[in-house]
Amino acid sequence: MARPVAAWLGLLSATQQHPVSIQATVQTSLHDSIDELPAAAWNALAGPADPFLSHEFLGALEHSGAIGAGTGWHPRHVAVHRGEDLVGVMPCYLKDHSFGEFVFDWSWAHAYARYGRKYYPKLVTAIPYVPVTGRRLLVKEQGADREVSAALAQCVVAGCARSGASSAHVLFTDQADSAFLRDAGWLLRSGYQYHWRNEGYRDFQDFLDSFVARYRKMVRQERRRVAAYGLRIEMLSGGKVTADQWWAFYRCYLATFDKKLNHAPLSAEFFMEIGRRMPERVLLCLVSDRGCYVAGAIFFVGEHALYGRHWGSLQDYPDLHFEVCYYTPIEYCIEHAIRRFEAGAQGEFKVRRGFRPVATHSAHWIAAEDFRLAIDGFVMREGSEVAAYLEEMQGHLPFRAARLTETGR
Repeated sequence: MARPVAAWLGLLSATQQHPVSIQATVQTSLHDSIDELPAAAWNALAGPADPFLSHEFLGALEHSGAIGAGTGWHPRHVAVHRGEDLVGVMPCYLKDHSFGEFVFDWSWAHAYARYGRKYYPKLVTAIPYVPVTGRRLLVKEQGADREVSAALAQCVVAGCARSGASSAHVLFTDQADSAFLRDAGWLLRSGYQYHWRNEGYRDFQDFLDSFVARYRKMVRQERRRVAAYGLRIEMLSGGKVTADQWWAFYRCYLATFDKKLNHAPLSAEFFMEIGRRMPERVLLCLVSDRGCYVAGAIFFVGEHALYGRHWGSLQDYPDLHFEVCYYTPIEYCIEHAIRRFEAGAQGEFKVRRGFRPVATHSAHWIAAEDFRLAIDGFVMREGSEVAAYLEEMQGHLPFRAARLTETGR
């Protein structure tokens, strides 16, 4: 149900350092389901770059039960209208835990608890279960309509006061949204991931030729071991994946969580819905052994990037994970001139296989002044450590020195 929040704007905390104002030319509301907002208008604001921001992807999460009642993810999507026109949106969730975010704030929650305070609920603007950097303040032209961006940010802050949330968090923000929220008084936090960058490689061999000898030999050995298994590895576009193939992948997906004694948040229905509703943006890599599917991974195609997400295997094939999750999709990127490949969070071992460490960012608004000051000090110290790590890791890249000079590292 849509909830107008014009009356909430007077509830902004006095601790906000640089509050922004909302003019009377826009109206702001919260929505308990993305289906309350028209798909075409939402997608026009989200743009083509990021498949996870699409109405179809976020809707599939809701329809399949991955978020909603019983999950700790409660949709509170923010919408801004100017007259009859939808001019701004944010995917937002009221949360009573920190699972599925990949920006870890458990220590913040523990600190609140030690002082007899409640950290949850909190408001989170993010793509559930997806650690991908992108736009979060979705307006028609990023940076051009600051009134709408201000309305989105203020609506989230006002929503904290209305819902009793301790804080608001905008995760994996791109450069423009990070700068806007920083200027509005939010705290910026740094992290890092490992991304592959296409330097105009002609083919996979050309990519390997950019490595120093020992890492080039390592990759070749890993690929040869996988080839010796006699497996069939195929990349399928979402529209060509059959129901049986989705079920085969889902069994592999569940196996990963079973091995870690963890709960799998996504259902087979979710994967089938995205395959049906956004087929051109989904790729499924399936591995079969003598006609039986034994492993797989799913990928999403953006405007300039390929995103690797979930992997699983029913049997133990050493090095198969590297082939399916890194080498095969890198070949796909080279063949299709895709600029960047993001293979998920964490995994320092990716560096030896040609992935570069890159900074990630998130923005945080803390209602309580005493905790805001403490968290501000924490994120500043953490940011210095992240910057030092990123600099150090430049000395561990697998590329030949001449290649690093050519590409500017």
